[in-house]
Order: sequence, then C-alpha cells, then structure tokens
Amino acid sequence: MREPSPGVGDVTNPVAALGGFTLCVQSAICVALALSLDAIVGEPPETIHPVALFGRMIAPLDRVWPFSRAVGASIALVAPLAVAFLAGWLVEFATTVPVLSSIVAGLVLFSTLSLRRLLTRARDVIAASETDPDKSRERLPALVGRDPTELSPGLIRSASVESLAENLADGFVAPLLAFALGSQLSLSIGIAAAVWVKAVNTLDSMLGYREKPVGWASARLDDLVMWVPARTTAVLIALTARDFGALRRARGWRGAPPSPNSGWPMATLAAVLDTRFEKPGVYVLNADATLPDAATATRAIRTVAIAGAIAGGMSLVIASVQFSPGSLGLVTVGVGSC
Repeated sequence: MREPSPGVGDVTNPVAALGGFTLCVQSAICVALALSLDAIVGEPPETIHPVALFGRMIAPLDRVWPFSRAVGASIALVAPLAVAFLAGWLVEFATTVPVLSSIVAGLVLFSTLSLRRLLTRARDVIAASETDPDKSRERLPALVGRDPTELSPGLIRSASVESLAENLADGFVAPLLAFALGSQLSLSIGIAAAVWVKAVNTLDSMLGYREKPVGWASARLDDLVMWVPARTTAVLIALTARDFGALRRARGWRGAPPSPNSGWPMATLAAVLDTRFEKPGVYVLNADATLPDAATATRAIRTVAIAGAIAGGMSLVIASVQFSPGSLGLVTVGVGSC
C-alpha cells in the first residue's frame, strides 16, 4: 500500500520527523525582529530595559554575607533560572496567537542583544582619542571597567577594541547561539535559553570579581557558559577577515588574559589587525606589534560589525530550520509555526 505524502505544516508527520526538517516561521520572525530592532533602535531605554531591571534586582545582594560563597552559589543558580522561566512562560502564554508569540519573543530576544550600542560607543571613544584624549577617557568607562586616567591614546584605543571583541561574544553571539539551539525544541525554550545566558553574563559582570566571594559561582558559571560562544566569535572574526591563520596565531596569546574565554576573540582580532592589545600590568596580546592607531581601530569596528552580521544571519538560518534526528538525509521539508 502506498504511503501518504507528508503534509505541509504537519510537524508531527513521521517522514518529516525522521528524514527531513521543518521550516520554523515563528522562530524566523523572532530573530528577524530582534536583529532589526538592534540595528535600528540599539537598545531599550534603561528605565525599562529588562537587563537593567535584572541588575537593579541583583544590586542589593552585592555585599558581604556570613557565607558568601554559598549565598553566591544560590544567586547564580536561582536568579538566571527565575528570569529565564518568566521569559519562557511569557512567550508560551502568547502562543495562543502565533504572530503575537513571535513578536513577544522577538522583543525579549532584542533585549538580550547589544551590538549597535557597542559599535556606537566604541566609535565615539576612538574618534575622540586622536583629537580630544580627555573626552575619550571620559567615555571609555561605558566600554570597559579599567581606570582610564593614565591611559595614552593608544591604550585607550586598545581598550576600546578589546571591548569590541569581548562584548561581541558576550552581548551578541552568546544569546543568539543560545536561542538558535534552544529553538530547536520550541520558541519559548529558545527565549528562555537566551535570557538565561544573558542573566548569567550580567551576574558575572556585576559580581564576578576576585575580591567578591559572593560572585565566585557566577564567574565560574559564566566561564562554562561562554566557552563555546567565545570560540565561535573568534572563528567569525577570522572568517570576516578571511584569515583563518589568525586562529593559529591567536592560540599563542589567548591565555594571557585572566579570563579563560575572552582571550580567544581578543587575540584573534589582534591577529587579523596585526596590532597590539595591552591592559597595563595585566596582559599583552601580540607583543611584537604596535598599539592600534585610529585607522586600525576603525577597521576593528568594521570587522566586528561584519562578524556580528554573519552571526545574525547564521542564527536566523539555524533558528528557522528545525532538524529531526535523520535530517542529514534532507528527505522532506515541512513548513510549520514551531
């Protein structure tokens, strides 16, 4: 007896589930909306920004506790899971109206991304570093936490470009990658994954310092979470520059920063630009080169922007296609809302 043809939109069809893949319209809309908003708007106002709200919620916990490490471990476990559950539930609640759920998911995903603002801030600091170093020092804390008082223009540009590489991984590639992978299960799980990763990274940026025992668990969790995104970002930077040899050169320097992950995108960017990055008294990357001049730093902005665009395009493709266990055969294609 002849088998019936797989139905379009039938996500549970056995042939599509075993031998093909499903095009996920909702996930595609979500990613496209989030990327468009990041490119056009930049970020939500700080008064309503979910990440800023999360930070204000965590701020009172940033103190010395009788058992700081135990308290910190509880914060690292509970806080990201709580906001991830809330975000996933919000999207799941909206699934009664498919288009609405895509819009809600897109808005939430947008709140986890930060590329345009990163590029804008770096551009402002780098432009001022040549003509008005004092102004560039005033603007630098928006990018990095180091004291800019004694930094030369070259070191200011170095700090700015280092921040570009590190924050491309933390603030863009990581949440997009989490969503793209999580959306293979469902739209709400993809959003929950992106929010969880963003919350973990926010905890690390607030608490994860050596002098803060309460942040030890957050820092270690962030090290684990960022392992793949940091290395993925390094590959994207090398791909953008069409210089995969940069990854080999970066391997020799990537261990200089104290973070086990941030060294990869920073060292790769230093390699493709053939420039020196230096945080005085802490690390030097590509020590034989010179600190970035304004032209090199501007080229870094362009490289990171293109790498971000590639990351966005790849996340859109991955999130739009729900693979089944046997999808390597690409036997059939179904179209569904996922």
